[in-house]
Amino acid sequence: MHSFQELVLKFNKGFDTPHFPSNPASLYEPGDYFLSIGGKRIRPVLCLLGNELFSEIHEDAYQLSNAVELFHNFSLVHDDIMDEASLRRGKATVHTKYDHNTALLVGDVMLVRAYEYLQKIQSAHLSKILQLFNTTAKEVCEGQQLDMDYAKMEKVNMDQYIHMITLKTSVLLAASLEMGAIIGGASTSNCKHLYEFGKNIGIAFQVQDDYLDAFGDAALFGKEPGGDIKQNKKTFLLIHALEVANKDQKLALEALLKSNENDKVEKVLEIFRACGVDTWAESSKAKYLKAAFEHLEAIAVTSERKKPLIELANYLMNRNQ
Repeated sequence: MHSFQELVLKFNKGFDTPHFPSNPASLYEPGDYFLSIGGKRIRPVLCLLGNELFSEIHEDAYQLSNAVELFHNFSLVHDDIMDEASLRRGKATVHTKYDHNTALLVGDVMLVRAYEYLQKIQSAHLSKILQLFNTTAKEVCEGQQLDMDYAKMEKVNMDQYIHMITLKTSVLLAASLEMGAIIGGASTSNCKHLYEFGKNIGIAFQVQDDYLDAFGDAALFGKEPGGDIKQNKKTFLLIHALEVANKDQKLALEALLKSNENDKVEKVLEIFRACGVDTWAESSKAKYLKAAFEHLEAIAVTSERKKPLIELANYLMNRNQ
């Protein structure tokens, strides 16, 4: 069994090589640039962990993990354009460093490259993996569209928001684990529990991501602080604040959402703190984490084999960036 950090190193050793040809350099250099700025590589390592939970890591799991990481980066490049984000992982986004049209094509070619890696999988389970990969890819796009739609809506309730972030964030984490488990020969029941583990970890991760976007240190987090607030994004924090705020706080929040004041972020955060949103976020995160561990407990393998997944969950939930 490998630890999460050991698998990150194993994955990086194979992944941190050129994935694109040299020409046209105006397309492929920006792609290499974005991949070179790294990231935590959580999703591809989940593929390896899902496999190793049930058997020795198969070479197919590395092809799968390459595909998942390229798909994830494709989504990030396009998300950055839609979000008008200037920074990703503390570095200039592709559309900022180059231009919007190049960024669109960089994302497109990353998606094509992802399918080229999937095509290398020799496993008899390829059909099942492709079906889950394609379903997940569509769901991620649906989640991103809902995220943009919600920014224009006056009211979004908590159930709607959880549905959106499940699609946008959680399903890729869950599917990465399940696709790895399929390669590892897991039963349908075990696959289902592992998927639910990943899905709940993903929701807890998003609670934390929303929290860090508002309250995190930009130097550590690698993003501009208050990005969600500036764009009026409906987040766990905003939705909960509107649910618990008193009349004056609610009116102030609603007015701020319609404004473009220079100190908008600071004023919103002041209301968030007054409403106890920061404390609530911690308890909400703990609720989803508990549900995740209940599904992990139900998987029919020895406790020893589950340790790397527990380690990963704790790592994600205790990160500060």
